[in-house]
Amino acid sequence: MKNQNEADSVPSINIVRSEGSEFNIKPIRIGQQIKAIRTKNKFTLEEASRRTGLAKSTLSKIENEQISPTFMVIQKLAAGLDIDLPQLFSQPVKTQASGRRDITKAGKGKAHPTPTYEHELLSSQLSNKKMLPYKTCVRSRNFADYGDWIRHDGEEFLFVLEGDIELYTEFYAPVILNKGDSAYYDATMGHAVISVSEKDAHILWVTSAD
Repeated sequence: MKNQNEADSVPSINIVRSEGSEFNIKPIRIGQQIKAIRTKNKFTLEEASRRTGLAKSTLSKIENEQISPTFMVIQKLAAGLDIDLPQLFSQPVKTQASGRRDITKAGKGKAHPTPTYEHELLSSQLSNKKMLPYKTCVRSRNFADYGDWIRHDGEEFLFVLEGDIELYTEFYAPVILNKGDSAYYDATMGHAVISVSEKDAHILWVTSAD
């Protein structure tokens, strides 16, 4: 006897869309969507089975469009794969590669010195970037050198390449970061960095371009 809580042997679910005065019935391949989401998240069938509570054989049949899941099963899939229910009913969006690329050879970035930092802007040939990468030599040894907090739009990631730094952030106590350490923070929050090593520290910064 068929388990109604798992799957029905009926064709894939169809979604009806209105276009002008006509109605077009376009099939949404639930199985293909599930398989694409599972593989994107690098879940094996066994892992997906454990997460959703569905048998591996059932998942395999659903992915291969051999059976169509009931709504209860769809709910289990969405919860187990940690996705929103509408994702199972939306056609995958095909993205077109822009083909943009920029290479910056070592030491060939665009220099941008300031009283406290010596920046080297990377990938400076590209305009309208979504990220702003740059390397920085931190000259400052005292927070008072800044006069005030640095603030700007977006979020920021920093990675210590050489030396040791002290990261000041407006809502947190200062923290020492050594070579190989990193931090990610809201750049609208006041922040500043000083070197605390004998030689000037060097860091890599990546700032979102919001």
